[in-house]
Amino acid sequence: MLDLGIDLNVWPWIWLFVAVTFTLIEVTLLGGSFVLLPFGVSAFVAALLGFYDVSVEAQWAVFVLGGGALWVGFYRWAKKFLRDHVLPPGVGADRLVGMTGIVTVAVTPDDAERRGRISVEGETWGVVTSDEMPLSTGTKVRIMSMQGARLVVEPIDSDESDTREDRR
Repeated sequence: MLDLGIDLNVWPWIWLFVAVTFTLIEVTLLGGSFVLLPFGVSAFVAALLGFYDVSVEAQWAVFVLGGGALWVGFYRWAKKFLRDHVLPPGVGADRLVGMTGIVTVAVTPDDAERRGRISVEGETWGVVTSDEMPLSTGTKVRIMSMQGARLVVEPIDSDESDTREDRR
């Protein structure tokens, strides 16, 4: 029998303390990463066993082996979840990179208020130019990247846009 010098009636409370402590650390410090939560659950089960006068060895086995099994289970579940729920590239505003738009409000490089706008895919976006060139209303532009909440654009040569539209 495992004798650590602790009264057998105290073990359930120790396990309960461990369960609450591990769970609180998991929730507050680890942000739900499921590192300590499995052991918090197994400590709670060990506490229940302790209240029903199950041997201390069995309580330790449930804590260590049960926590390890739950940890492996959570790990496999998380791996599968992340594999099955990958966001496709180009989600959000990044989906616009590479698309073409039309200038709806003239873009000037010295415009401190950044009033320049383009229309792309039925949406209106604030823009800045990549080469500090002014763009007049009606100019076709290609979206190069995002800069904060604004699109970085460059003008499309009329020859290039004609060639692209011929390919479609």
